[in-house]
Amino acid sequence: MSKQILLEDLPLRRFHLRVAFSGTGGQFSDGFVLGIIGIAVSMASVPLHLTPLWMGLLGAASLAGLFLGSMFAGPIADKYGRRTIFAFDMLLFAIISAAQYFVTSPAQLLVLRLLLGLILGADYVVSKSLVTEFSPRRYRGRLLSVLAAAWAAGYVGAYLIGFVIRDIGPDAWRIMLAASGIPALLILPFRLGVPESPMWLMKRGRRDEALAIIRRKFGPEVILPESSPLSSSPASQQRRGAWSQLFSPRWRKNTLVGCVFYTCQVVPYFALGTFSPKVLQALQVKDNFVGGLIYNVLLFAGAIVGLLIVDKLSRRAFLIGTFYLAAVALAILAYAGFGPIGTMIAFGLFACILSAAANLEFVYPPELFPTDLRASGVGLAVASSRFGSAISTFLLPLAMQHVGIHSALGVCVGVLVFGGVFCQVFAPETGTANLSDMSPGQSNESESAMGGEQGAALAAWSDSNRK
Repeated sequence: MSKQILLEDLPLRRFHLRVAFSGTGGQFSDGFVLGIIGIAVSMASVPLHLTPLWMGLLGAASLAGLFLGSMFAGPIADKYGRRTIFAFDMLLFAIISAAQYFVTSPAQLLVLRLLLGLILGADYVVSKSLVTEFSPRRYRGRLLSVLAAAWAAGYVGAYLIGFVIRDIGPDAWRIMLAASGIPALLILPFRLGVPESPMWLMKRGRRDEALAIIRRKFGPEVILPESSPLSSSPASQQRRGAWSQLFSPRWRKNTLVGCVFYTCQVVPYFALGTFSPKVLQALQVKDNFVGGLIYNVLLFAGAIVGLLIVDKLSRRAFLIGTFYLAAVALAILAYAGFGPIGTMIAFGLFACILSAAANLEFVYPPELFPTDLRASGVGLAVASSRFGSAISTFLLPLAMQHVGIHSALGVCVGVLVFGGVFCQVFAPETGTANLSDMSPGQSNESESAMGGEQGAALAAWSDSNRK
C-alpha cells in the first residue's frame, strides 16, 4: 500500500500552478479596472462634463461595488461552494467591461463601474478561498502571492496602456475602459477545469465527492484529515459559515485583524494610486504622467519582491514591518521637499513597500479562518477594506482642493501607523497553520494542542498516516 500524504503536505504540482494561474484573471482585471480609471476619468472630464464630485464618485464606484460584492459573496460561497462563481464570473465581467465603451453620461459609467466592482468582489472571495484550499502549506504564501503579482501587473499595465494610447484620439478613454474585459475572457477556459474545493466539500458532509476530486487530481495516496472516521460526525457536518461565528469569542480577534490590516493597507494605496497624476502635480512635479509611470513600475517591482520573501519571513514580521516602513516613506514624500526628482523617487519607494506588503492581502486573510468561515471571513475583510478605500478615494480630490496635499498625505501616514500598532498588538502568526485542522469549535488553546479524547485520537490517526 502506498504511503499516505495529507493534501496540505504535497510537493508543488502542475495542478497547483494551474489553480493559482486561473485565479490571476480576476485579480489582473481588478487591478486594471482600478488602475485605468484615474487616467480615463481625467481624459473623459471634458466630453462627460465631469466635476470634482463626479470624478470622486467614478474613482470610488468600483471600490464600492467590491464592498457589496465581497460582503454578500462570502456567505454564499461558504454555503453553496466556490466553483460556480469562480468558473463564470469573468464572462459577465467581460460583457460589462465592453459596455463601458458606449457610455454617454457619467451616470451610465457610474452604474457600470458599480457592477464591475460587484463581480470583482465575488471573485476576490472565491479566488482566494480556492487557491488557499488547494495549496500545499509550504507553498501557500507564494501561490497566493501570484494573485498579488497579477493584481499589480493589471494595475501597472493599465497605467502603461493609458500612457501609450492617451493620444490616439478623442475615444481613447473609451478604449481604456473597455480593454479590461480582454484578460477576463482569456482566463475563462482555464477556470472551467478547476473543480470544487475538497476541503469545502468535506466540511459540507460530501466526503465521497471530495475524495473523488483528490484521487483524480493528486492520486489515491493523498488524504484530508477530515476523511478520517472521526470527522464524519453530525457535528462536523453541521458546521456552517455565519456572521455570528466570525464575531464569536473564538474568531473575533482574527476577524478584526483581517478587517483592520486590510483596510489600513488599501486606504493610502488606492487613494494615492487612483489619482497619482494629480497628487504628483500638486507636489510640483510637472510631468505627472512620467511620475505616475515611475510610481507604477516600482509598484509592480514591489509585488515581485513581496512574492519572493513572503514565505521567508513570519507573517507578523512582514505585516508590521511594512506598515512602519510605508509610513516613513510617505511622511518623507509629504514633508521633506526634495524637488521633482526626489518626490518621484520617494513616491516610487512608498509604492514599492506597500505593494510588497499587499501580498499579505491575498495570503493572510484566508489563513485567519477555518474552511467553514473562510469565504465569509475573507469577504468581510475585503468589504471592510473597500469601504475604507472607496471613502478615501472619493474624499482625496476634495481634500486636496480644500486642505492641501500635505494634510491629505498626513492622514494617510496616520492610517499606516495605526495599522502597524494594531497588528503589533493583536495579529496572530499563521504561516505554519494547518488549514484542514482549523475548526470553529476549537478554543485558542486547543488550536495548538487539541484537548480531549477526540483530539488525541485524531492526532494519532494523522501521525499514523504520515509514517
